[in-house]
Amino acid sequence: MQNDEIDILAMAKRALDRDYAPSDDEEYMSPQQLNYFRVLLLEWKKSILSASENTLQSLQDGPIREPDLNDRASSETDWGIELRTRDRQRKLISKIDSALRRIDAGEYGWCEVSGEPIGINRLIARPIATMTVEAQQAHERREKVSRDD
Repeated sequence: MQNDEIDILAMAKRALDRDYAPSDDEEYMSPQQLNYFRVLLLEWKKSILSASENTLQSLQDGPIREPDLNDRASSETDWGIELRTRDRQRKLISKIDSALRRIDAGEYGWCEVSGEPIGINRLIARPIATMTVEAQQAHERREKVSRDD
């Protein structure tokens, strides 16, 4: 995960109710756990959309008018990075929406490859995860092998 994604996810977690945190001691994907992840995903999405609005507002405030060419180049580079970040976040929103659909379908928290539980700790760290750590590693190894061919 990119640092900005981690920061926005951390903000979303802080916005949640402090009285409950999912644990391995309770029934896996109980209604309370599902509700926790639904609220977390919605807060995460809201935080991303809020950050995007700030970027849009900054872009609308006017073009870069740095008199010095080096300052202008630096500003344009910064904007390029900002826009790439927003594009990554746009893709992240579609993954969040997909996770919300999986919650509604009763498929959230289960590996799409093996059908095994993904695990509470992994979902807390990466709420949009669709595979167990082992399945994800195998997927990445296959991807690397096919790239190397």
